[in-house]
Amino acid sequence: MNIFLNKKILLIICGGIAAYKSLEIIRLLKKRGCQVKTILTRNATKFVTPLSAASLSQEKVYTDLFDEDNEAEMDHISLSRWADIVLIAPATANTISKISSGSADDLASTVILASNKDIFLAPAMNVRMWEHPANKDNLIKIKNLGYRIIGPEIGDMACGEYGEGKMTEPNQIIKAIEIFFNNKNQNQKFKAIVTAGPTQEFLDPVRFITNKSSGKQGFAIAESLRDNGFDTTLITGPTNLKDIADIKIIKIKTAKEMLDETLSNLPVDVAIFSAAVADFKINNVGKQKIKKEKNLNLILERNIDILSHISNHNSLRPKLVVGFAAETDNLEKNSKKKLDEKGCDWIIANDVSKSNIGFNSDYNEVNIFYKNMTNELIPITKKKIIAEEIVKRIISQIN
Repeated sequence: MNIFLNKKILLIICGGIAAYKSLEIIRLLKKRGCQVKTILTRNATKFVTPLSAASLSQEKVYTDLFDEDNEAEMDHISLSRWADIVLIAPATANTISKISSGSADDLASTVILASNKDIFLAPAMNVRMWEHPANKDNLIKIKNLGYRIIGPEIGDMACGEYGEGKMTEPNQIIKAIEIFFNNKNQNQKFKAIVTAGPTQEFLDPVRFITNKSSGKQGFAIAESLRDNGFDTTLITGPTNLKDIADIKIIKIKTAKEMLDETLSNLPVDVAIFSAAVADFKINNVGKQKIKKEKNLNLILERNIDILSHISNHNSLRPKLVVGFAAETDNLEKNSKKKLDEKGCDWIIANDVSKSNIGFNSDYNEVNIFYKNMTNELIPITKKKIIAEEIVKRIISQIN
């Protein structure tokens, strides 16, 4: 099966000596059945000509932000929507810097900022530029924004120096994109459920018990699963987060509602329980607002443990069941105990006593405890990156 057939690739060529290799990328993509449109930055035209790119791609080549012949089409929008993916090769230090700051001063940078597609960068620059702290900071920023980096390699450079910064060879760039498309195609057969956010257990019509979960980690995992081709359902408690496109979203309030919705959406291949579900509910919920008293005694009863219930489901247990554990102490001991007691396949634990990660933060640090393997640490980074790392491991396991 030719995974590239009829795929639409937008190639952005930036101004570096490695730009000549981009013509080979066009040739290889066309050979595999892709439709390729090309944007040349102003500096790129010093290294390759629009005529060369047009001859190989058999498509119009774009160079200017405002093209009087296509002004009505709004190229920066139409091109970004047309493509299945965007590939920037070579990606210069200047381009990486512009992307990291959200600059949009030419057609290439405007398309990148306007795009809603996966964007790949193949960096190419002098070894000292690659290793410069400013460039490293910019790379961290764009990785946190979800851009995918291919390379660079270590080798001889056009300037005569040797080191890291050489653009990955065209055939290897094509291979990286092929793996991406294959994963998306292969994963379309898989269904996943993700739970996220807090639950609310009501005392009366206006008061409830809840927790500080923002839902950010669960939403990021659901989005990453979607991006990797999974048919994804997100069951979420009350959050302030925006809905995610192309995902079935079910909004609940109580733990009982979350359990019921989870059961009604089985069977699935993967279930990820990242929600902070209340362990207890009120035994006798007041039908009217409870009046102010000197003291209020509540009788609590345990909620059904959703993770344990699904992990031990005889007929509808997913192939992979992943639980989350928010711990304040003895993280490894408590997580391994939960892994054994609940019957799930993984426990992903984080220390919520740390002020800069976990609840309400955009950052997290997690330990993944496996049933039959050594645990792994994913150090502090954006929750989006944590989600991508988790999904990579999920894909590896179920495939």
